[in-house]
Amino acid sequence: MQTAIDKIRELRALHEDGLLSRQEFDQRKNAILDAAHAPAQAPAAPTSSRGTELGLMAGQQVGPPNRRYRLERLIALGGMGQVWQATDLATHAELGHSAQVALKILSPELTESASHAKLLVQEATRARRLAHEHIVRVYDWAQDPATSSYFVIMECLEGEDLDSLLAREGALPLARVLALLRPVAEALDYAWERHRLVHRDIKPANVFVTARGDVKLLDFGIAARARAGGRTATEAPALSGTPGYRAPEAGSPGSVPARQLDVYSVAVMVHQMVKGLAAPAIGEPPRPQELNDARWEALRSGFAQDPAARPESVTALLDRLAAPDAPASVPDAIVVEPAVPAAPEPIPAPEPEPVPEPVDSQADERSRNLAAAAAQAARQQLREQQKRERLEAEAARRARRDALREQLAARRDEEVAKTRQAQDEAQRKLLQAKAAAAYLAEQERARKQPTPQEAPAPAPAEPPTLLRDRFLDTEGAAPELVVLRAGRFQMGSPEHERKIAMACGAQKNWLARETPQHWVGIARPFAMGRYPVTVGEWRVFVEATGWQPGGEVDWSAPGFPQTDMHPVVGVSWGDAQRYVAWLSERTGRRYRLPSEAEWEYACRAGTKTAFSFGDAIDTNLANYDGNFTWNGGARGDYRRGTTPVDHFAPNPWGLHDMHGNVWEWVQDVMHDSYEGAPLDGSAWEEGGERARRILRGGSWLYNPRYLRSALRNGFSAVMSNDIVGFRVVREPDEEGAPDER
Repeated sequence: MQTAIDKIRELRALHEDGLLSRQEFDQRKNAILDAAHAPAQAPAAPTSSRGTELGLMAGQQVGPPNRRYRLERLIALGGMGQVWQATDLATHAELGHSAQVALKILSPELTESASHAKLLVQEATRARRLAHEHIVRVYDWAQDPATSSYFVIMECLEGEDLDSLLAREGALPLARVLALLRPVAEALDYAWERHRLVHRDIKPANVFVTARGDVKLLDFGIAARARAGGRTATEAPALSGTPGYRAPEAGSPGSVPARQLDVYSVAVMVHQMVKGLAAPAIGEPPRPQELNDARWEALRSGFAQDPAARPESVTALLDRLAAPDAPASVPDAIVVEPAVPAAPEPIPAPEPEPVPEPVDSQADERSRNLAAAAAQAARQQLREQQKRERLEAEAARRARRDALREQLAARRDEEVAKTRQAQDEAQRKLLQAKAAAAYLAEQERARKQPTPQEAPAPAPAEPPTLLRDRFLDTEGAAPELVVLRAGRFQMGSPEHERKIAMACGAQKNWLARETPQHWVGIARPFAMGRYPVTVGEWRVFVEATGWQPGGEVDWSAPGFPQTDMHPVVGVSWGDAQRYVAWLSERTGRRYRLPSEAEWEYACRAGTKTAFSFGDAIDTNLANYDGNFTWNGGARGDYRRGTTPVDHFAPNPWGLHDMHGNVWEWVQDVMHDSYEGAPLDGSAWEEGGERARRILRGGSWLYNPRYLRSALRNGFSAVMSNDIVGFRVVREPDEEGAPDER
């Protein structure tokens, strides 16, 4: 009976002969693997009559009006859609030459599914934070208005994946396998240690070898994040991954993603690469002859059925496979008689004692000939064994020399990296000093020459005016509000602040969103939530409406401790809209999300500094990742979760948590700058990318530079996670100012 491996080899031969396209090869190969590794009791899935083709062609342009890409050639076809090489037309127009990127475009069938669209956006959002030399760079995501398809913009690589390399070269020596997989292990260590991410889909097709020999790990699309307290934010179904490489426990309901999932997949890959198989082995993997007992046991521990029996990480698995061990046992075909001495040189057998020649001399002659032949065979076996031992000893010496050379080269590279890091740190401090000097000069000029048109609302000399609307038909009340007066302010960031942000690691395209700095007038007073909406307030809404979460995070147990006074998370922009509509109905007042201008006006509270409490920040003032600093400040706490909404002091207008803790939804559509923005404080909902809405304020997971009053972030309106919440605005009555009810 033809096996799955035989079928894939036939497909590979057809593809190499030009009789099968890469797209057709990938489709048929995936179908064979699915069938081979599917559970026996699972019924076959019905064949869909709908096509999955995107209908894209070379030369076609995709993307929103301000971010267009021209498709050049189809690179690959995957389970989520197609990958194209494309030209970034905006960069091409600006620089006059082609800037090549790769676009991963979701198929129309999957675009229609909100969960798949969320998965693609989640992949891009997460992968943008994975800045590692062995992880393919993801720049952003967008939606094509013509086809409604979402796509991810990625680094364009030249080279081949391990699938193609194995098809071309066949079985690889263990040393080559370990060299190819070491960068993968480093990338997985970084993703776990920095972001608590498990990849969950390690396979040869997701490991790319560039033309320069660099190794890149692809596709964090179904990665899962493990959180403190045993909870997990799983963006893809539990039974994700590729059959054959997927660990047995991957489909267990309620399981927390662990690094052993990736260890299993890499162990399967090592076996496949050493054996030269076109696909992972089905059933119990056969032992490769290239592996001695110790290394075979190390590899078997990697794909053990019990996760606890596997090494704790891919790095640990590769270390075991590379560790010095006992020489391989002598093959069964070679038998060494125990009576033969193991001397450096073979010792001839002694001449037999002369004996009287028997009558039957011919029989004795035959016996002597047989004995001499046996002795000669034993000596030949001994010589062969000694030759093998000499060759193995020489190979071990060469391996030790190579390892020593690699260690010396690694030490030199480490010294060079340390030197470069010291130079970069010195340059960063120099830039910070220059930015600080520019800021002080700007402040001095501002004191000497006040702006005549400036007329911000004065800070209240008395405690803020608070109000809270009662529900009309039942006990209970809306969130507590602070009444804010009308006024004018400068929206956006000044140049000196952007220079400091650049010195702290900000990207130019993010800072461009804060420009041009412009005056905005808030014509009417309004009331804004004193705090972000809390867990207790959200629970009342859930119990009253029967709302069911559609996101990846459980708002009632997000993975860190919380009380009713913590800000609610796991709420999408659409969920926030449902809440304010419900609140309006229950109170008889007009509740909504703040406009972006209203939010920054309230956050600044009459200040012009980077934060409402000045130009410096520390973790005693706001909740953020204290491992990072702003403008040379001191490091602080990293709390790994939200804090109660009244934990920190309010800003000058009595609003809490405007900086850090959770990002906050506002009404506005995402635009790349303030060109054409309203000047009256209203929400900007024309143009832009309607699939993304603005977030403000930063969060507990982010660096302090993201907490600035001027910073803008765009996020998918259908997504939710454990760092995003919101606060409400109540419009004034017809007479003008809000009043308490």
